[in-house]
Amino acid sequence: MSLPEADWLALCRRSAHAARSAVAALTTTAARSVAHGRGEGGDTTLAVDKAAEDAVFAELSAFGVPLTVVSEERGELPLGGGSDVRVVVDPVDGSVNAKRGLPHHSLSIAVADGNTMADVFFGYVYDFGPEEEWIARRDKGAWLDKRRLPVDAGERRGADGRLELLGIESADPRWIREAADRLAEQAYRLRALGTMASTLCQVAAARLDGMVTLRRCRAVDVAAAQLIVREAGGLVAFPWYEDVLSAPLDLVPHSPCVAARTERALAELSRIPPAEGSL
Repeated sequence: MSLPEADWLALCRRSAHAARSAVAALTTTAARSVAHGRGEGGDTTLAVDKAAEDAVFAELSAFGVPLTVVSEERGELPLGGGSDVRVVVDPVDGSVNAKRGLPHHSLSIAVADGNTMADVFFGYVYDFGPEEEWIARRDKGAWLDKRRLPVDAGERRGADGRLELLGIESADPRWIREAADRLAEQAYRLRALGTMASTLCQVAAARLDGMVTLRRCRAVDVAAAQLIVREAGGLVAFPWYEDVLSAPLDLVPHSPCVAARTERALAELSRIPPAEGSL
């Protein structure tokens, strides 16, 4: 079962507004940093995470449609009795940024009619810092703030053939050290925004020429944005899967995520291994 996509968009916009208000109510780093145990995704749940998730779940519950929700903090659970419609939510992707008042932190919502990345039919990312809204509909395109993203955007390379600008996530200094030589072979400059969802969206808009994660990622971080990249003409891979889009929509960190604007760049970036200490 699925509803008209306009309904999903309205739900996501209400959720973004509610999450932004909930986060804004926590006015200091100390207030946003209060720990509330460990979430189902394995990370510590901060007050900023809990406030945003409570706000989003209120909107999902009020939506009145049976859903199966996968959320970083609460795990997988049915709403309204559950259904085959799967909603994958990260209320705050980039919690450390949100905690410290840094701009890039995002709400990510993916809606799927199956259990894998290939089954996502609607993707929504709202970056609270620049207040940018990213939307994708399967086989219908991707948009940034109501402007359709072109599918023919290429990539930029320097004279030595390296990508001009590469996004990296999971930027633990030890993992960067382990991957430094391979990163230097592929890219002229690196950028680490601190949120996988927003970084993937930068690839969708060709602001970045590619992205790699230096550890295995969870579906809640990338499920929406990977569709945005693909619908904008980019490419996404989960290299530990032969069928690159068969990565499941659950909370287990299965594989690194790689995105690029061309097949050549995707193949090159897919050869950058995750750091051993991150596995």
